[in-house]
Amino acid sequence: MTTGSRGGLEIRELEAFLVLADELHFGRAGERLYVSQSRVSQLLRSLEGRIGAPLVERTSRRARLTPLGEEFLAELRPAYGALRAAVDHARSTARGTGGVLRIGFQGVIDDHLATAIAGFEQRCPDHAVELAEIPLADPFGPLSRREVDAAVVLLPVEEPDLVLGPTFSRQPQVLAVSPRHPFAEKDSVTAEDLAECSLIGIRGAAPAYWRRAQAPDTTPGGRHIPRGPAASTLQEGMGLAAAGRGGMLLCRSTAQHQGSRNSVVFVPVTGLPESVLGVIWHAEHGTPQARAFAEAIAHR
Repeated sequence: MTTGSRGGLEIRELEAFLVLADELHFGRAGERLYVSQSRVSQLLRSLEGRIGAPLVERTSRRARLTPLGEEFLAELRPAYGALRAAVDHARSTARGTGGVLRIGFQGVIDDHLATAIAGFEQRCPDHAVELAEIPLADPFGPLSRREVDAAVVLLPVEEPDLVLGPTFSRQPQVLAVSPRHPFAEKDSVTAEDLAECSLIGIRGAAPAYWRRAQAPDTTPGGRHIPRGPAASTLQEGMGLAAAGRGGMLLCRSTAQHQGSRNSVVFVPVTGLPESVLGVIWHAEHGTPQARAFAEAIAHR
């Protein structure tokens, strides 16, 4: 990619757009990029100037991709992933030995995962670990596009070309709702109570079975659960919950991490299956390092 001209593209601008598309919030995007909110806005304006049209709609509280932004994002992700893979391969070749293990993750990096990463680094000291957050709307795509070597995702995983390794972090589910929601005053709700609450779903490339598992359409007793709006990222879902558009199911550790950053209330839900994470890698182009990381998870 060329730089320095009006028609060229700057890598930093593309990175800022990708992170902003995940967060839909300039402040949080700046935190992830280790730059100021104004710098993220500046990079986005520069990118939009090169393209010639807005990619993001800005409001006082949040950001939203324009139709062109959605189209650009869908085309940019695989191209950017291929570019990163090429750089990683060149880096590994230059070292002669060792390499890079790219680990994708959903939600937060809890103690179990952090310890497993440290264990892998002890087993394979000649390998660097790079972490990449996987969009909620596309849990399996980064592996298929070779953007990551292994991924930690919410179950279930039924993709025929992916290998499911060890599972871990079994946790009860909680419901994120607005402080004004009728459930906000309750100590807990049951799975059957969800028939009285619209659930925020997930849109995007995620398979239908996976989306239903994260936002079921019926209770265990068979009662219909109203469908709320759909979100493509965790932060978008939290924003919808805070705005009173519905409730969003989360695992407890993600709720604890999100609690200080969003104006929502987390209500425990009884009677639902536990939330479970699993390590996955691609059946055809899985690496020994990905399997070594899975072993580190299993022996945590």
